[in-house]
Amino acid sequence: MKNCLTLILILHSFISYSQTLRKRTTLLMGGRFEITLVAKDSLTAEINIDTVIHEITRIENLISDWKPTSQISQVNANAGIMPVKVDKEVFELTERALALSRLTNGAFDISFAAMDGIWKFDGSMTAMPTPEEIKKSVEKVGYQNIILDKERSTVFLKVAGMKIGFGALGEGYAADRCRDMMLARGINAGIVNGTGDMNTWGKQPDGSDWVIGINDPMHRDEIFAVIPLSQGAVVTSGNYEKFVVFNGRRYSHIINPATGYPATGLSSVTVFGPSAEKANGFSTSIMVLGKNAGLELIERFPEFKCVMIADDGKVFTSKNFDISKYKQ
Repeated sequence: MKNCLTLILILHSFISYSQTLRKRTTLLMGGRFEITLVAKDSLTAEINIDTVIHEITRIENLISDWKPTSQISQVNANAGIMPVKVDKEVFELTERALALSRLTNGAFDISFAAMDGIWKFDGSMTAMPTPEEIKKSVEKVGYQNIILDKERSTVFLKVAGMKIGFGALGEGYAADRCRDMMLARGINAGIVNGTGDMNTWGKQPDGSDWVIGINDPMHRDEIFAVIPLSQGAVVTSGNYEKFVVFNGRRYSHIINPATGYPATGLSSVTVFGPSAEKANGFSTSIMVLGKNAGLELIERFPEFKCVMIADDGKVFTSKNFDISKYKQ
């Protein structure tokens, strides 16, 4: 359930201003991170970009399920065997992911990592998986079988072969952490963008807001809306970059973990709010839930807002968001 990168950061010229903007792109957590910081001089900005990269690497080594030495890999290796003690940070992240799994009745499921990869979006698929293959692919998915012991700080997966993963939350969590770390260090403006999980704070060196462009899923080379941001996170999930077509119907890479079938109905969901981690969880969940249930979910959290673009191009928003003044 990895998110598509569908956000464009629009930077103003900064040459003549007293503060300096520096940007660096690197590969972390299995994806592309873009780190943009505003500081009093280039050296300060570059040193703090190094600090952000170090923090993201630290988080990756804790939670990445593709790293055999990570705590999450140890939890997965002991599925059906015994609980595994994890750091407080890892336990609390797992706890939040499990709460989101319950909140969405499995539209988001932290144990989706156990799904067999029967859907291929690399051009190699020539036929639909059979109903039997799809059913089997989700046999070990089920957040109900995750047991947390807060007192002992342990995570136990009851079923052998179960796996948990943070591919849909990890980058957002890292973006949130790095924003808070930079603010504590006196870096009062910047953006951490982890594979489309974007957290912004402060303003550009000329005093203007950061500006985010959202791609139009109907016309991939065009921008659908341009939105100013001075503080907060934005995340987009979309189905139009990775998909297969069978019998004239498009099947995307965002899979419903409860059924094993790709989500349908929405082409993209963009969520704005105070946390990239939560915005990521909501955007992924809404893609699976669909328009009506998705709007019901997001409107329970008034600090978040969203815009959805359906497969037929129709646009829907949460009640607290007027997209019309930002459309291009």
